[in-house]
Amino acid sequence: MVQEHGIPMVGRYIHRLDGSTYIIPYDSRTNQCIYSVGRNFLNSLLLKESEKYKNVEKHFNHKLINTNLQKGLLTFQKTQTNETVDVNADLIIGSDGAYSAVRKAMMKEPLFDYSQKYIEHGYMELCIPPGDDGEFQMPSQYLHIWPRGNFMLIALPNQDRTWTVTLFMPFAKFNEIDSDEKLLNFFGKYFSDAIPLIGKKKLMEDFFSGSALPLVSVKCRPYHVKDKALLIGDAAHAVVPFYGQGMNCGFEDCTILDELFQKHNDNLKNILDEFSATRWVDVFAISDLAMYNYVEMRDLVTRPSYLFRKTIDDFLFWLIPNLWVPLYNSVSFTNMPYSQCVKNRQFQDKIFKMVIAIVGLLTFGGILLAYEVRI
Repeated sequence: MVQEHGIPMVGRYIHRLDGSTYIIPYDSRTNQCIYSVGRNFLNSLLLKESEKYKNVEKHFNHKLINTNLQKGLLTFQKTQTNETVDVNADLIIGSDGAYSAVRKAMMKEPLFDYSQKYIEHGYMELCIPPGDDGEFQMPSQYLHIWPRGNFMLIALPNQDRTWTVTLFMPFAKFNEIDSDEKLLNFFGKYFSDAIPLIGKKKLMEDFFSGSALPLVSVKCRPYHVKDKALLIGDAAHAVVPFYGQGMNCGFEDCTILDELFQKHNDNLKNILDEFSATRWVDVFAISDLAMYNYVEMRDLVTRPSYLFRKTIDDFLFWLIPNLWVPLYNSVSFTNMPYSQCVKNRQFQDKIFKMVIAIVGLLTFGGILLAYEVRI
């Protein structure tokens, strides 16, 4: 159902500074694609799915205000009445997002390692409305990117034929744009072809009605306290959004936990011990990959060296698909662990550099030989 609702995107649609465009396919060999799926739709679908299970109870408008993770005790406050509710749980699973209250409580536990990183760039969401005919104003089967070196604009298609447009940029640059004139001049210089799509009036209204929001990455471990509490999803490993893997990584947590419940016959101590001992390797890897992909999207995709490497990767993937899987394909289209994706890329980089060095030496040797023959 999610796939049927989602809008398939087969590649990146790059908008150059001069208004010209080109396409970088995600998978030219098997034509796999990623999907643009509305968050509200997915949340609604999960809530409806939960209704099939009679042992699932849902309580909205409750704020976690106190915890004793060692004993599985929680205290909530009803946000509408301020009434408090005490809960004694067999297992607490904190999946309460990047600013997790459960993780905040876990930080008081001995030997809990935690770090967070705010990047110097923020983001702001804008919108491209449907055209006069009610349809998309741009080809909808692509992720549209306006890469500009140190910042970028992207656009994702929605079911209602609008586009969610996101401007990623250093906060310092956001702060420089403090008037309608500066905003239009900025977009006219860097995203001129986006102005008629958004509309000048709507651009000014949307930009100045909000403010740039921060992007945070979180790493921590272990993810559990005894057999009483566990962190998953963004609460355990919030990542910046540039690989589109944050939610997938959270769902993968659930898949792994399900496998561990079967492996250890519901023994919570063994399940949580193994989850914490092994999961961090892959989630740390995707966190680093997401940071790298921001540089790729806003800068590297415009460079001939990137396009050359992409061409070589795609050719080798076509020639020896079981031995050479490009990084993006392994992350987005396989179940390969994220850490293994990184190792594969490192191995491929070594091979690639070795081949380039050999070709360079042979070329240099050939030039010297030709020179000596002429002499």
